[in-house]
Amino acid sequence: MKPIQSFIVKAKLPERIEKIRELAFNYWWCWDSDAKELFQRMNRQIWKDVHHNPVALINQLSQKQLEDLAKQHDFIYFLDEVYEKFQKYLNAETWFNQQGKLAHNCIAYFSPEYGINESFPVYSGGLGVLSGDHLKTASDLGLPLVGVGLLYQQGYFRQQLSQNGWQNELYPINDFYSLPMKLMQDKDEKPILINVDLPQGKVYAQIWQINVGRNSLYLLDTNIDENEILEYKNITDQLYGGDRDTRIQQEILLGIGGMRALFAMGIEPSAIHINEGHAAFALLERTRMYMLQYNLDFYSAMQITRNSSVFTTHTPIPAGNEAFDVPRMGKYFS
Repeated sequence: MKPIQSFIVKAKLPERIEKIRELAFNYWWCWDSDAKELFQRMNRQIWKDVHHNPVALINQLSQKQLEDLAKQHDFIYFLDEVYEKFQKYLNAETWFNQQGKLAHNCIAYFSPEYGINESFPVYSGGLGVLSGDHLKTASDLGLPLVGVGLLYQQGYFRQQLSQNGWQNELYPINDFYSLPMKLMQDKDEKPILINVDLPQGKVYAQIWQINVGRNSLYLLDTNIDENEILEYKNITDQLYGGDRDTRIQQEILLGIGGMRALFAMGIEPSAIHINEGHAAFALLERTRMYMLQYNLDFYSAMQITRNSSVFTTHTPIPAGNEAFDVPRMGKYFS
């Protein structure tokens, strides 16, 4: 059953502490000890209960609790200090600023998972943590890097032990509106949509944006009404979930859909970084785009793609990489 009307309830922050929301919506706080302490001071128990999610923390505080914080001089003083530190970070001279001839370049970084913070469970382990650290380090260096990935409704499972000692998997549903991110919209305030072709028709995805210091991470979400086929809605249901068809659909969406998402937002990367093979199809889409945009033949476009693409692997063993048989590739790329 579809809802009659959807609406989002946001906490009303007193004007004196409104800047907390800006801090909450940038993951810079997660690698700054003072910023983390600021959120802990708001309510240590709730901060723990929401797994260090500042947006959920703000939403769970009562209006009276928020107003009381706005009257606490020590808290206000500390908030102003942290906010000033945040602004200095965003506007400081960086290593990349000093590399004059590179200043207008943009790097697109593709990964199937991002471990930025435990409050944002769209990662499984080392590969995701590595991707998250790449984004944070790029921000510190001032590299003009944008991340591209998938936004999983249930993310990766959490472990729970039964009374008999067996592991059970729990898949908590992510409430996207209680996470520090926003839906990308066009000039008419409608969600920006991209699509890719799959055997049963087009699959559509909307784009969410997350601030990671100076840079942005863009994640694709297929759980939308435009996808009438349940299988397509569920492409971004779980990280490393589903069957072989689900996995190739995820990789097509990540690589091909990710490139289309960047261009839909007016972002044309001068280089792309593929972190693990899951986003390899981005190379095909980038080559196709060069052929159309510059009227090039396949070989010439491929050379441009080859000379401006980087690949790194985190798990160089068969178990850490996907392999699709020829019939399945033919099904999706014929």
